[in-house]
Amino acid sequence: MSTEPAVARPGATAAGTPQLPASVEIFDTTLRDGAQFEGISLTVEDKLRVAEQLEWLGVRWIEGGYPQANPKDEEFFRRAPRDLELVNAELVAFGSTRRPAGKVDVDPTLAALVGAGTSTVCIVGKSWDFHVTEALRTTLDEGVAMVGESVAFLKAEGLRVFFDAEHFFDGYKANPEYALRVLEAAAVSGADCVVLCDTNGGSLPHEVQRITGEVVSFLRGATGVGIHTQNDSGCAVANSVAAVLGGATQVQGTVNGYGERTGNANLMTVIPDLTLKLGVATLPEGHMERLTLVSHRVAELVNLPPHPADPFVGMSAFAHKGGLHTSALGRAGGATYEHVDPAVVGNHTRVLVSDLGGRAGMAMKAAEFGVELDDRAAASLSEDLKRLESEGWTYEAADASLELLMRRAAGWEQPFFQVEAYRVSSYHREGPVMPDDQVEVTTEATVKLWVGGERLAAVGEGNGPVNALDAAVRRALNGRFPALTRIHLTDFKVRVVDGGAATGAVVRVLIDSTDGERVWTTVGVDSNVIEASWQALMDSLQFGLLHAG
Repeated sequence: MSTEPAVARPGATAAGTPQLPASVEIFDTTLRDGAQFEGISLTVEDKLRVAEQLEWLGVRWIEGGYPQANPKDEEFFRRAPRDLELVNAELVAFGSTRRPAGKVDVDPTLAALVGAGTSTVCIVGKSWDFHVTEALRTTLDEGVAMVGESVAFLKAEGLRVFFDAEHFFDGYKANPEYALRVLEAAAVSGADCVVLCDTNGGSLPHEVQRITGEVVSFLRGATGVGIHTQNDSGCAVANSVAAVLGGATQVQGTVNGYGERTGNANLMTVIPDLTLKLGVATLPEGHMERLTLVSHRVAELVNLPPHPADPFVGMSAFAHKGGLHTSALGRAGGATYEHVDPAVVGNHTRVLVSDLGGRAGMAMKAAEFGVELDDRAAASLSEDLKRLESEGWTYEAADASLELLMRRAAGWEQPFFQVEAYRVSSYHREGPVMPDDQVEVTTEATVKLWVGGERLAAVGEGNGPVNALDAAVRRALNGRFPALTRIHLTDFKVRVVDGGAATGAVVRVLIDSTDGERVWTTVGVDSNVIEASWQALMDSLQFGLLHAG
C-alpha cells in the first residue's frame, strides 16, 4: 500500500499552471446565501418555486438551506422530494462542521444534514487561523480536526460532501500553511470538492487567480476545487471568472447576485462570461437563452424589481439611446454596439426613443414593436415626443407606454374598455393624542367604465389611491378579461419634474408591472399625482391585455 500523501504537503509546489477547465459545475445558493439579502423573506412555497426555476435553467446544484436553522428549511427538505421534479439539478443541504471539542456522532448539525434526505451536503469550516483562535476560541490543531472528522463522518453516511473553506483567501494571505492544512484535512477525509470562499469579499481578481492556481497545484487532483465569492469590493463576478482561470471547476453564486451585504457572485453574469467569452461549458445545451426569463421570474418570486442595468439579462443591457448608436444599429445591426447577440441569453435589442434618438431610432423602435408608421405619422409622432419630453414625459424607461403611443399614432384604438370618470377620496382619522394611538388612513376609489355598449361602475378600497383605483377597475370589469388576474404592479415610483413649483409641481409616475412572464413599465405625467398615477395605471392594464392576446 502506498504511503504517498493524497495531496502535496503544505508549501510544496507542482510544475505547470492549472489549465482552463472545459466545463464547470454551477452551484446555486439563492435559497440559502441569497435569502440573506436585505428585503428577501421566502416562504416554503417561494423556495419551491425558485427551485423549479433553477432546475429549468439547468444548474447542477441547488443549495436548499440549513435544515437545522429554522422550521421553514426543515419543511422545504421534507417537501422537496414530493413537490420538485429534478432532472438537471440535485439538492444540497447546508451545515457546518462539528463543534469545538465535540463528537461527530452526537453533533446536532451533522445529524440534521444526515436527516435532510439529500445525497449531497455542504459544510462550512474555518480556514483562517485568526477565526479559529479568536471566534472559535480553540487551537489550530482542533480546527483542522473539526474539518477532517466532520467530512469523514458524513462520507461514512454515504453522502457526497462539499467543504466551504470560510475566509479562505484572507486566511491564505495571513497563514498559507494553516489554510492548506484545513483543505488537506477535508481532501484526505474524502471531500468531493473544497470550495474557496472570499467571505469578506475583499479579494481582487489577480489574487484569486493566483491563489486558486496554487491550491489546485497543491491538491494535485485529490479533490475538486470550487469558488464562492462575495461582492463587497464589486469583484464577485470577476473573482469567480479568475478562479476558473486558476483551475476551479465549481462556481457558487446566486440568481441576480442576491446575498448578504452587497451580495454574492451574480450567476446571470458569471454563466455567460464563462461560456460565451471563455468557451467553458456551464449549462445544458440550449439552456443559455433561459437566463433572462429566469432572472426576471426569480426577481418576481423574491418580490424585488429586476435591476435594469444588470449585464446580459437587464432591460437596459442591450438598450441604445444616442442617435449615432441607433443609426449605426439600423445600418449594420447589433454587432456595432452589442458585445453578444442578445437572443443568446434570452434578451433583445431595445432602442430608446427620445429627443436624442433621431428618425432612425424612431423607425427601429416602431419595427421592434411591430408597428407600421408611414412618413407622415412618424413625423407627427416625432414632434409630439419632443413636446411631451419638454413637459416632463420620458419614454426611454417606459417602453410599454411608448408602444401604445406609437400604435395610437398609427391609428390603433384600444378595444378593451373606455373610461367615463373616476373619483378618489381618502379618509384620515386620528384618535385622542395617546402614545400608542395609531392613525387610520383608508382610500376609496369609484370608476365608471364602458365595455362595448355596457356601462359599468364599481368602488374599490386600498392602502393608497393607486391600489384603490386598480381594485375598482378590476371589480368593475368583473372577470370580463381573465388575463387581468395575472397582471399586477411590482413597483411604483414618483419623481418631481419641476421642483421650483413646490407643491404645485409636475410629477412623473413610473409603474412597473408583470404577468409572470414579462415585465413592462408605463408612465404618467401631471401636476396631480393621482392623475399621473391613473395614466400610468391605464397604460399598464391596456398593455398587459394587448399582449395577452
